[in-house]
This record gives sequence, C-alpha cells and structure tokens, in this order.
Amino acid sequence: MTNRQKDPLFILVKSLSKSEKRQFRLYANRLDVNAEAKFMALFNHLDKANDYDEEAILNTGIVKKQQVSNLKAHLYRQILISLRLSPSHQNIRIHLREQLDFATILYQKGLYKQSLKLLEKAKQQAIENEEKTIAFEIVEFEKIIESQYITRSISGRADELSIQAKDLSRLNIVASKLSNLSLQLYGTMLKSGYVKNDAEMQHVTGYFNARMPEVDLQQLGFREKLWLYKANLWHSFLTQNFLNSYKNATRWVELFYSEPKMITQNPVWFLKGNHYLLESLFLMRYYAKFKTALHNLEKTVTEKSFPKNENTQSLAFLYVYINKINLHFLDGSFAEGVYLVPEINKKIAKHEDRLDHHHVMLFYYKIACLYFGMGDNLNCIVYLQKIIHNKNLSMREDLMCFARVLNLVAHYEAGLDEDFERNLKSTYKFLIKMNDLHEVQREMIRFLRNLDLGNVYPHQLKTEFKKLHGRLKLYEEHPYEKRAFLYLDIISWLESKIENRPVGDIVTEKAKLLGRWKRVTS
Repeated sequence: MTNRQKDPLFILVKSLSKSEKRQFRLYANRLDVNAEAKFMALFNHLDKANDYDEEAILNTGIVKKQQVSNLKAHLYRQILISLRLSPSHQNIRIHLREQLDFATILYQKGLYKQSLKLLEKAKQQAIENEEKTIAFEIVEFEKIIESQYITRSISGRADELSIQAKDLSRLNIVASKLSNLSLQLYGTMLKSGYVKNDAEMQHVTGYFNARMPEVDLQQLGFREKLWLYKANLWHSFLTQNFLNSYKNATRWVELFYSEPKMITQNPVWFLKGNHYLLESLFLMRYYAKFKTALHNLEKTVTEKSFPKNENTQSLAFLYVYINKINLHFLDGSFAEGVYLVPEINKKIAKHEDRLDHHHVMLFYYKIACLYFGMGDNLNCIVYLQKIIHNKNLSMREDLMCFARVLNLVAHYEAGLDEDFERNLKSTYKFLIKMNDLHEVQREMIRFLRNLDLGNVYPHQLKTEFKKLHGRLKLYEEHPYEKRAFLYLDIISWLESKIENRPVGDIVTEKAKLLGRWKRVTS
C-alpha cells in the first residue's frame, strides 16, 4: 500500500479540482502575510508531488520534523474551511448549520429576538427538508432562549415548543432505531453473506423482529420511511427472500421519485436504492425490468439537476458498472461485456481513494465470471487471484469462498494440472475454516478431485457431468444451498459440457425462456 493511500492530507489535496485549488489560494492569500505562510508552502509542495514523502517535505526546509504534524493539521483545517465556502459544496444541511451558527452569535450578543427569528425560519426549512435532527437541535436552542429571557415573542410559546420537541424527539427515536437495525443487518451481509442454515435464519429473523419498532406508516415522514424500507430490504436479502427485497427496493426508489427534491438533497441514498432494486431484479432473473431500471438510473445520473461531486461520481460508477456486467450475465452475452473491463480498471484507479475494499473485490469477481462465461479461463484466474491473495479477511466471506471454488473450476477448464491438488486441499481447508462448506461445494470438490486423480476416463466425462448435474439440480430450490448458484452458475456450465456448447448460449436460452418476459407483482 502506498503512502498516497495512507496520508489523509495528501489524498485531500489531490482530490481538489482546479477551481477548488484556485479558490483555496484566494482564500489563504486574503491577507498578504499568508503569501509566504508555511501551510501554503506545504500545500504547493503536495500539489506538485506525485506521492506523499515526508522526507522530501523536510528537505525543502518548509518545516522542522517536530512541527510537521501541527502544520499538516492546520493545512487540513484551512482546506476544509475553504471548501465549506464553495458554492459547489453548499447544501441544505450546511445552510441550516450556518443559520444555527448565526443565531448563536446573535444570542451571545444579546439580540434574542433576532436570534429567535432566524431560528424559526431555519426550523421550518429543516422540517420541510426532513432534517429533523437539526430541527430538534433548533427547538432545544429556542427553549434555552425562551427559558432565560422574557421575549414575549408569542403567546403560549412554551406549550408550542414542548409539543414540537416531543414530536421531533419521537420521530428521531424511530429513525435512530430503524437506522441502527438497518446498519447491523447490512454489516452482517457484508461479513457473512446470505444465511447458511436454520440457526443463522433464526438468529437473523429473531434479531430483526426484536429490534423492529412498532410504526404507523401514515405518521412517518420521508426519512423514517426510508430507514424502514432499508431495514426490511436487508432482512429480505439476508434470508434470500428476493421478492420482498424487490418490493422494498421499489418502495425506496418510488419514495424519492414522489419527492424529487430529495434526490438532489440525498443523492447517495437514491443511488443505493436503485442499486438494490437492480440487484433484486438480477437475483430473480427479470431481464426486461432490470434493463429498464438500469436505463432509468443511467439517465438520472447524467441529468444536470443531479448533484455531481466526487462521492456521487464514485458511487454512480460503482452501481452503474456492476449492473452493466450483471446485464450481460442475465442474457449470456459474456463476450460482448468484455469491453467493460478496461473501462472499469481505469475508473477503479481514478476512484481508488473513495472505493471501499469490498466493492473493488466484488468488481474483480464479476470480471472473473465474465471471462469464465466466455471461456477465457486464464484471465478469469488472474482476477480470482486478486481476491484469493487478498489478506483482508474482514471482507465478505462468501465472496472469498466462491472465488476459490470458481478458481478450481477455471484451473480444470484451462488444463492447468500443476499444483491442482494443492489448490484443491487449500480450498477445502479454507471452506472449513470459514464454516462455509455446503453440499454444492462438497459435490464440486469431490468431482474435481476424481478428475485430478484420474478416476474418470475421457470417454466417461460426459456421463460424469450428467451425474453431477443431476445431483446439483436437487439443490437449486434448497433454501440454503441455492445461494451457491447466485455466485456461480455451475448448472449452466455443466449443461454446456454435456451439450458441448458455449456457456453463453445456454444462459441466453434460459433468459429467453425464464427471464425476459416474467412479470413481478408488487
């Protein structure tokens, strides 16, 4: 890992656009004395540098070693202040916080009525824009002013503020409970993936039911509904109830379209909702709806009204391109999707400081499956090795497990017999360690080992493929074993071996028969 990835200040400086750098220099040089300030000299050095090198900084004579930490912290703060002043980074939350700061200054100067007037206006804006946490903070500030000074601003003011505080507090508590539940379920999904057995199913469902607060949908605002749909979505994903996942993701997305201003104010949640809608449709193999939803997402993120910053651009890349690959998985057009690989690698490098480790590995697995589907097993192995050699075991365990299983199959297909037995044993041990060895995986490893040991003669291969196909078909609808086929379409691979046809042709036929014209009832 390079220093560039480690040093927050260097990453922040390199993330600045040309206009943001120009604005920072204007901001920093507003006083002539700052033209030669040490923090500006450090900024200019980092701006020109390709990598963060503390020794190089010390050699410039800008700062002594014992002062480096303080100077970096000062520069970091000055950049953030400059960015906060930039119109491109202004949003309703920053505006409301600014109004709250102004009201605090007026209060401290003893201008109580002016402070209250500003707070009342900010409070209404906060409520209208579903910023209830800030609204509650404003009400509490209003209560402080009213309780300390006789303003006589409004008759019955105490009752009004008490009722507002009570209502906002109740909704904030509901939102907090739902957001906590959603986050815990999301964390479980990232760590372990779908439930693997009855014990995990009971644990997840019990956890969900025990922490789901009683709510009246009619009394919930935008924010509370959003967290409610999120919590239900993650429970549905974990338990592999993809129809419910689809329904909750649809409600999530429709919530935004019913209040378009929320797309502008909460673009990240809009992007995520669309991604989970697409993922649900992908897992149910609804090709037509998937294609339409992907088109709608791409159209929205390119509109002028959609907020464009480093974060939204990174997430838009992540969700659009993962689902572009998934579109080729649905209709079996693997070879046609290879053009995406160089684009994805280029964009991963561009957004590396804002992409989390898990999603980069997910991209690599998707790319590996793309190559496997078109029969390019060597390139498939290259991308799987990026996952297998990754030492970050905190990433999604099921993704790592199936990457190793696919790696074995790709080695067999590529005719790479060297170290096959070692890879086989390594995979088996890894699956046991992860507590992820299930019947589909057992059958695959047993089959591949027989091939490796020479127990199957060439003229018997097709018969053995048919036998394995028959055994695995039994698990296609199994509540826990079926998850194996979500990661690796081994059934289609076996059918391609039996029929001596490309995997893509098999998948395309299935899409036409099962996926393209299926309808979902909501």
